[in-house]
Amino acid sequence: MANQTHESVVRSKGPGSPRAGKARSWVVTHWAGLAACAVAVPLSFLVHLLFPSIPVMTTAVVLGVLSANIPGLSTLVAGPLQKGLGFAGKKLMRVGIVLLGLKLSIVDVLDLGWLTFVVVVAIVLLAFGGTYLLGKAFKLPGDQPLLVATGFSICGASAIGAMSAVRRSKDEDTVIPVALVTLCGTLAIAVLPLLMGPLGLGPEAFGQWVGASVHDVGQVVATAQTAGASALAIAIVIKLTRVLTLAPMVAAAGIISRRTQGTGSEHAGLKLPPIIPGFIIGFVALVAVRSIFDVPAELLDAATIVQDIVLAAALFGLGSAVRVRQLFASKGASILMALCAWALIAGLGYAGVLLLQM
Repeated sequence: MANQTHESVVRSKGPGSPRAGKARSWVVTHWAGLAACAVAVPLSFLVHLLFPSIPVMTTAVVLGVLSANIPGLSTLVAGPLQKGLGFAGKKLMRVGIVLLGLKLSIVDVLDLGWLTFVVVVAIVLLAFGGTYLLGKAFKLPGDQPLLVATGFSICGASAIGAMSAVRRSKDEDTVIPVALVTLCGTLAIAVLPLLMGPLGLGPEAFGQWVGASVHDVGQVVATAQTAGASALAIAIVIKLTRVLTLAPMVAAAGIISRRTQGTGSEHAGLKLPPIIPGFIIGFVALVAVRSIFDVPAELLDAATIVQDIVLAAALFGLGSAVRVRQLFASKGASILMALCAWALIAGLGYAGVLLLQM
Protein backbone atom coordinates (compact mmCIF):
# COMPACT_ATOMS: atom_id res chain seq x y z
CA MET A 1 0.00 0.00 0.00
CA ALA A 2 2.79 2.39 0.95
CA ASN A 3 4.65 1.48 -2.24
CA GLN A 4 1.54 2.20 -4.32
CA THR A 5 1.13 5.58 -2.66
CA HIS A 6 4.78 6.41 -3.27
CA GLU A 7 4.51 5.38 -6.93
CA SER A 8 1.40 7.54 -7.42
CA VAL A 9 3.18 10.56 -5.97
CA VAL A 10 6.15 9.97 -8.25
CA ARG A 11 3.87 9.66 -11.26
CA SER A 12 2.06 12.91 -10.33
CA LYS A 13 5.36 14.77 -10.17
CA GLY A 14 7.28 12.95 -12.88
CA PRO A 15 7.95 14.13 -16.44
CA GLY A 16 4.94 12.23 -17.75
CA SER A 17 2.47 13.42 -15.09
CA PRO A 18 -0.68 15.44 -15.94
CA ARG A 19 0.77 18.41 -14.08
CA ALA A 20 3.95 18.34 -16.13
CA GLY A 21 1.87 17.97 -19.29
CA LYS A 22 -0.14 21.07 -18.41
CA ALA A 23 3.06 22.99 -17.76
CA ARG A 24 4.48 21.97 -21.14
CA SER A 25 1.22 22.89 -22.85
CA TRP A 26 1.25 26.31 -21.15
CA VAL A 27 4.81 26.98 -22.29
CA VAL A 28 4.03 25.90 -25.86
CA THR A 29 1.03 28.24 -26.12
CA HIS A 30 2.53 31.23 -24.29
CA TRP A 31 6.25 31.36 -25.03
CA ALA A 32 5.98 33.15 -28.38
CA GLY A 33 3.91 36.03 -27.01
CA LEU A 34 6.13 36.39 -23.95
CA ALA A 35 9.18 36.34 -26.22
CA ALA A 36 7.64 39.23 -28.18
CA CYS A 37 7.29 41.10 -24.86
CA ALA A 38 10.93 40.34 -24.11
CA VAL A 39 11.84 42.14 -27.34
CA ALA A 40 9.40 45.04 -26.94
CA VAL A 41 10.35 45.92 -23.35
CA PRO A 42 14.06 46.68 -23.92
CA LEU A 43 13.11 48.50 -27.12
CA SER A 44 10.75 50.70 -25.08
CA PHE A 45 13.54 51.45 -22.61
CA LEU A 46 15.88 52.26 -25.51
CA VAL A 47 13.41 54.76 -26.97
CA HIS A 48 13.08 56.40 -23.55
CA LEU A 49 16.87 56.51 -23.23
CA LEU A 50 17.18 58.26 -26.60
CA PHE A 51 14.16 60.52 -26.05
CA PRO A 52 13.73 61.03 -22.26
CA SER A 53 10.50 62.98 -22.69
CA ILE A 54 8.77 59.82 -23.98
CA PRO A 55 7.82 57.52 -21.06
CA VAL A 56 8.62 53.83 -21.29
CA MET A 57 4.99 52.85 -20.76
CA THR A 58 3.76 55.10 -23.56
CA THR A 59 6.28 53.56 -25.95
CA ALA A 60 5.25 50.04 -24.89
CA VAL A 61 1.57 50.72 -25.66
CA VAL A 62 2.43 52.32 -29.00
CA LEU A 63 4.62 49.37 -29.99
CA GLY A 64 1.78 47.03 -29.07
CA VAL A 65 -0.71 49.00 -31.16
CA LEU A 66 1.70 49.07 -34.11
CA SER A 67 2.28 45.32 -33.90
CA ALA A 68 -1.47 44.71 -34.05
CA ASN A 69 -2.04 46.92 -37.08
CA ILE A 70 0.98 46.41 -39.35
CA PRO A 71 0.23 43.82 -42.07
CA GLY A 72 2.12 40.62 -41.44
CA LEU A 73 2.79 41.35 -37.77
CA SER A 74 -0.93 41.60 -37.08
CA THR A 75 -1.37 38.01 -38.28
CA LEU A 76 1.23 36.81 -35.77
CA VAL A 77 -0.32 38.88 -32.98
CA ALA A 78 -3.77 37.43 -33.63
CA GLY A 79 -2.33 33.91 -33.97
CA PRO A 80 0.65 32.30 -32.20
CA LEU A 81 1.45 35.39 -30.08
CA GLN A 82 -2.05 35.92 -28.75
CA LYS A 83 -1.96 33.69 -25.66
CA GLY A 84 1.33 35.04 -24.31
CA LEU A 85 0.38 38.65 -24.99
CA GLY A 86 -2.95 38.13 -23.22
CA PHE A 87 -1.16 36.64 -20.22
CA ALA A 88 1.16 39.67 -20.07
CA GLY A 89 -1.73 42.13 -20.34
CA LYS A 90 -3.62 40.56 -17.42
CA LYS A 91 -1.27 38.76 -15.05
CA LEU A 92 1.85 40.92 -15.36
CA MET A 93 -0.30 44.04 -14.99
CA ARG A 94 -1.36 42.80 -11.55
CA VAL A 95 2.25 42.22 -10.51
CA GLY A 96 3.08 45.78 -11.52
CA ILE A 97 0.14 47.16 -9.54
CA VAL A 98 1.30 45.34 -6.41
CA LEU A 99 4.83 46.75 -6.77
CA LEU A 100 3.39 50.23 -7.29
CA GLY A 101 2.55 50.17 -3.57
CA LEU A 102 6.23 50.54 -2.69
CA LYS A 103 6.22 53.99 -4.28
CA LEU A 104 3.61 55.22 -1.82
CA SER A 105 4.21 56.44 1.69
CA ILE A 106 1.37 57.75 3.83
CA VAL A 107 3.91 60.05 5.48
CA ASP A 108 4.54 61.86 2.18
CA VAL A 109 0.81 62.28 1.65
CA LEU A 110 0.30 63.67 5.16
CA ASP A 111 3.12 66.15 4.58
CA LEU A 112 0.97 67.78 1.88
CA GLY A 113 -1.49 69.01 4.50
CA TRP A 114 -5.15 68.19 4.94
CA LEU A 115 -6.39 70.86 2.50
CA THR A 116 -4.25 69.58 -0.37
CA PHE A 117 -5.34 66.02 0.36
CA VAL A 118 -9.02 66.98 0.36
CA VAL A 119 -8.63 68.94 -2.89
CA VAL A 120 -6.84 66.04 -4.61
CA VAL A 121 -9.49 63.51 -3.53
CA ALA A 122 -12.23 65.89 -4.67
CA ILE A 123 -10.56 66.20 -8.09
CA VAL A 124 -10.40 62.40 -8.37
CA LEU A 125 -14.07 61.97 -7.49
CA LEU A 126 -15.28 64.79 -9.74
CA ALA A 127 -13.10 63.63 -12.64
CA PHE A 128 -14.30 60.05 -12.18
CA GLY A 129 -17.97 61.02 -12.11
CA GLY A 130 -17.68 63.53 -14.96
CA THR A 131 -15.73 61.17 -17.21
CA TYR A 132 -18.12 58.31 -16.51
CA LEU A 133 -21.08 60.50 -17.51
CA LEU A 134 -19.22 61.59 -20.66
CA GLY A 135 -18.66 57.95 -21.56
CA LYS A 136 -22.35 57.26 -21.16
CA ALA A 137 -23.29 60.38 -23.13
CA PHE A 138 -21.04 59.30 -26.01
CA LYS A 139 -22.55 55.80 -25.76
CA LEU A 140 -19.32 53.90 -25.21
CA PRO A 141 -20.18 50.20 -24.93
CA GLY A 142 -19.89 47.79 -22.00
CA ASP A 143 -17.52 48.71 -19.20
CA GLN A 144 -15.65 51.31 -21.27
CA PRO A 145 -17.20 54.36 -19.51
CA LEU A 146 -16.19 52.95 -16.11
CA LEU A 147 -12.68 51.98 -17.23
CA VAL A 148 -11.99 55.29 -18.98
CA ALA A 149 -13.19 57.15 -15.88
CA THR A 150 -10.91 55.04 -13.68
CA GLY A 151 -7.86 55.51 -15.89
CA PHE A 152 -8.28 59.24 -16.37
CA SER A 153 -9.04 60.05 -12.74
CA ILE A 154 -6.57 57.77 -10.90
CA CYS A 155 -3.45 56.40 -12.57
CA GLY A 156 -3.87 55.57 -16.22
CA ALA A 157 -3.46 52.05 -17.57
CA SER A 158 -2.62 50.55 -14.17
CA ALA A 159 -5.96 51.66 -12.76
CA ILE A 160 -7.75 50.38 -15.86
CA GLY A 161 -6.10 46.99 -15.40
CA ALA A 162 -7.13 46.86 -11.73
CA MET A 163 -10.73 47.87 -12.38
CA SER A 164 -11.14 45.54 -15.36
CA ALA A 165 -9.89 42.65 -13.21
CA VAL A 166 -12.45 43.16 -10.45
CA ARG A 167 -15.22 43.81 -12.98
CA ARG A 168 -14.08 40.93 -15.18
CA SER A 169 -14.46 43.19 -18.18
CA LYS A 170 -14.24 41.91 -21.73
CA ASP A 171 -10.87 42.33 -23.43
CA GLU A 172 -12.37 44.67 -26.04
CA ASP A 173 -13.69 46.88 -23.23
CA THR A 174 -10.21 47.13 -21.71
CA VAL A 175 -7.95 47.85 -24.67
CA ILE A 176 -9.76 50.95 -25.94
CA PRO A 177 -9.54 52.82 -22.58
CA VAL A 178 -5.83 51.95 -22.39
CA ALA A 179 -5.27 53.40 -25.87
CA LEU A 180 -7.27 56.53 -25.02
CA VAL A 181 -5.50 57.21 -21.73
CA THR A 182 -2.15 56.76 -23.48
CA LEU A 183 -3.17 59.15 -26.27
CA CYS A 184 -4.31 61.89 -23.90
CA GLY A 185 -1.38 61.42 -21.53
CA THR A 186 0.99 61.84 -24.45
CA LEU A 187 -0.83 65.02 -25.48
CA ALA A 188 -0.41 66.32 -21.92
CA ILE A 189 3.37 65.92 -22.13
CA ALA A 190 3.41 68.19 -25.17
CA VAL A 191 0.64 70.68 -24.32
CA LEU A 192 0.75 71.38 -20.57
CA PRO A 193 4.28 72.89 -20.47
CA LEU A 194 3.21 75.32 -23.21
CA LEU A 195 0.36 76.55 -20.98
CA MET A 196 2.52 77.16 -17.91
CA GLY A 197 3.38 80.75 -18.88
CA PRO A 198 -0.04 81.84 -20.23
CA LEU A 199 -1.76 80.50 -17.10
CA GLY A 200 0.73 82.29 -14.82
CA LEU A 201 1.86 79.15 -13.00
CA GLY A 202 5.14 79.02 -11.11
CA PRO A 203 7.12 75.76 -10.87
CA GLU A 204 5.38 74.54 -7.70
CA ALA A 205 1.90 75.42 -8.95
CA PHE A 206 2.67 73.79 -12.29
CA GLY A 207 3.78 70.65 -10.47
CA GLN A 208 0.51 70.62 -8.53
CA TRP A 209 -1.45 70.96 -11.75
CA VAL A 210 0.43 68.16 -13.48
CA GLY A 211 0.16 65.83 -10.49
CA ALA A 212 -3.57 66.47 -10.20
CA SER A 213 -4.48 66.12 -13.87
CA VAL A 214 -2.05 63.91 -15.84
CA HIS A 215 -2.93 60.23 -15.94
CA ASP A 216 0.04 57.86 -15.75
CA VAL A 217 2.96 58.24 -13.32
CA GLY A 218 5.49 58.16 -16.16
CA GLN A 219 3.56 60.84 -18.03
CA VAL A 220 3.52 62.98 -14.88
CA VAL A 221 7.30 62.71 -14.60
CA ALA A 222 7.82 63.54 -18.27
CA THR A 223 5.53 66.59 -18.06
CA ALA A 224 6.58 68.04 -14.69
CA GLN A 225 10.35 67.71 -15.19
CA THR A 226 10.16 70.44 -17.85
CA ALA A 227 9.62 72.96 -15.01
CA GLY A 228 12.48 71.75 -12.81
CA ALA A 229 13.11 69.64 -9.74
CA SER A 230 10.67 71.44 -7.42
CA ALA A 231 7.80 70.98 -9.87
CA LEU A 232 8.69 67.33 -10.34
CA ALA A 233 8.79 66.62 -6.58
CA ILE A 234 5.37 68.08 -5.81
CA ALA A 235 3.85 66.54 -8.95
CA ILE A 236 4.94 63.03 -7.96
CA VAL A 237 3.60 63.31 -4.40
CA ILE A 238 0.22 64.63 -5.56
CA LYS A 239 0.05 62.01 -8.28
CA LEU A 240 0.77 59.22 -5.80
CA THR A 241 -1.94 60.65 -3.54
CA ARG A 242 -4.34 60.04 -6.43
CA VAL A 243 -2.97 56.50 -6.72
CA LEU A 244 -3.95 55.92 -3.06
CA THR A 245 -7.61 56.13 -4.10
CA LEU A 246 -7.18 53.06 -6.31
CA ALA A 247 -7.79 50.54 -3.51
CA PRO A 248 -11.08 52.02 -2.20
CA MET A 249 -12.36 52.59 -5.76
CA VAL A 250 -11.68 48.99 -6.75
CA ALA A 251 -13.15 47.70 -3.48
CA ALA A 252 -16.33 49.69 -4.13
CA ALA A 253 -16.52 48.28 -7.66
CA GLY A 254 -16.06 44.77 -6.24
CA ILE A 255 -18.98 45.22 -3.83
CA ILE A 256 -21.22 46.58 -6.58
CA SER A 257 -20.21 43.78 -8.96
CA ARG A 258 -21.05 41.12 -6.39
CA ARG A 259 -24.46 42.63 -5.81
CA THR A 260 -25.35 43.01 -9.47
CA GLN A 261 -23.90 39.68 -10.59
CA GLY A 262 -25.35 37.84 -7.62
CA THR A 263 -28.97 38.65 -8.43
CA GLY A 264 -31.26 37.05 -10.94
CA SER A 265 -31.65 33.48 -12.14
CA GLU A 266 -29.35 34.12 -15.08
CA HIS A 267 -26.46 34.46 -12.61
CA ALA A 268 -27.22 31.27 -10.70
CA GLY A 269 -24.06 29.28 -10.11
CA LEU A 270 -21.84 32.10 -11.42
CA LYS A 271 -18.66 32.63 -9.44
CA LEU A 272 -18.82 36.11 -7.99
CA PRO A 273 -15.86 38.50 -8.29
CA PRO A 274 -13.91 39.13 -5.08
CA ILE A 275 -14.75 42.22 -3.05
CA ILE A 276 -11.05 43.08 -2.93
CA PRO A 277 -8.79 41.22 -5.39
CA GLY A 278 -5.61 39.65 -4.05
CA PHE A 279 -3.37 42.01 -6.00
CA ILE A 280 -5.06 45.04 -4.42
CA ILE A 281 -4.44 43.52 -0.99
CA GLY A 282 -0.80 43.13 -2.02
CA PHE A 283 -0.75 46.76 -3.17
CA VAL A 284 -2.10 47.98 0.18
CA ALA A 285 0.33 45.74 2.07
CA LEU A 286 3.32 47.26 0.28
CA VAL A 287 1.97 50.77 0.93
CA ALA A 288 1.92 49.85 4.62
CA VAL A 289 5.46 48.44 4.44
CA ARG A 290 6.75 51.63 2.79
CA SER A 291 4.91 53.80 5.34
CA ILE A 292 5.97 51.92 8.48
CA PHE A 293 9.48 50.70 7.74
CA ASP A 294 12.61 52.37 6.47
CA VAL A 295 12.90 50.46 3.21
CA PRO A 296 16.47 50.54 1.83
CA ALA A 297 16.91 52.72 -1.24
CA GLU A 298 18.55 49.84 -3.08
CA LEU A 299 15.46 47.67 -2.61
CA LEU A 300 13.17 50.48 -3.76
CA ASP A 301 15.30 50.99 -6.87
CA ALA A 302 15.25 47.27 -7.66
CA ALA A 303 11.47 47.12 -7.16
CA THR A 304 11.03 50.12 -9.47
CA ILE A 305 13.04 48.42 -12.20
CA VAL A 306 11.02 45.20 -11.90
CA GLN A 307 7.78 47.18 -11.86
CA ASP A 308 8.73 49.11 -14.99
CA ILE A 309 9.63 45.88 -16.79
CA VAL A 310 6.43 44.01 -15.95
CA LEU A 311 4.20 47.04 -16.61
CA ALA A 312 5.90 47.67 -19.95
CA ALA A 313 5.31 44.03 -20.90
CA ALA A 314 1.70 44.28 -19.73
CA LEU A 315 1.04 47.46 -21.69
CA PHE A 316 2.64 46.01 -24.80
CA GLY A 317 0.28 43.06 -24.42
CA LEU A 318 -2.74 45.32 -23.96
CA GLY A 319 -1.69 47.54 -26.85
CA SER A 320 -1.43 44.53 -29.14
CA ALA A 321 -5.18 43.98 -28.74
CA VAL A 322 -6.05 47.46 -30.06
CA ARG A 323 -7.26 47.74 -33.63
CA VAL A 324 -7.03 51.30 -34.94
CA ARG A 325 -10.38 51.00 -36.67
CA GLN A 326 -11.95 50.43 -33.24
CA LEU A 327 -10.79 53.87 -32.11
CA PHE A 328 -12.59 55.48 -35.02
CA ALA A 329 -15.77 53.44 -34.65
CA SER A 330 -18.95 55.53 -34.47
CA LYS A 331 -17.17 58.41 -36.21
CA GLY A 332 -14.43 58.59 -33.59
CA ALA A 333 -16.81 58.97 -30.64
CA SER A 334 -14.35 57.36 -28.23
CA ILE A 335 -11.53 59.74 -29.19
CA LEU A 336 -13.77 62.79 -28.96
CA MET A 337 -15.04 61.61 -25.58
CA ALA A 338 -11.46 61.11 -24.33
CA LEU A 339 -10.47 64.62 -25.41
CA CYS A 340 -13.47 66.04 -23.55
CA ALA A 341 -12.50 64.03 -20.46
CA TRP A 342 -8.91 65.24 -20.77
CA ALA A 343 -10.12 68.86 -20.87
CA LEU A 344 -12.38 68.18 -17.88
CA ILE A 345 -9.66 66.79 -15.62
CA ALA A 346 -7.19 69.49 -16.71
CA GLY A 347 -9.77 72.12 -15.81
CA LEU A 348 -10.51 70.49 -12.46
CA GLY A 349 -6.81 70.27 -11.70
CA TYR A 350 -6.28 73.94 -12.55
CA ALA A 351 -9.23 74.94 -10.36
CA GLY A 352 -7.70 72.92 -7.55
CA VAL A 353 -4.38 74.73 -7.92
CA LEU A 354 -6.11 78.10 -7.78
CA LEU A 355 -7.96 77.03 -4.65
CA LEU A 356 -4.71 75.97 -2.94
CA GLN A 357 -3.12 79.32 -3.79
CA MET A 358 -5.89 81.35 -2.14
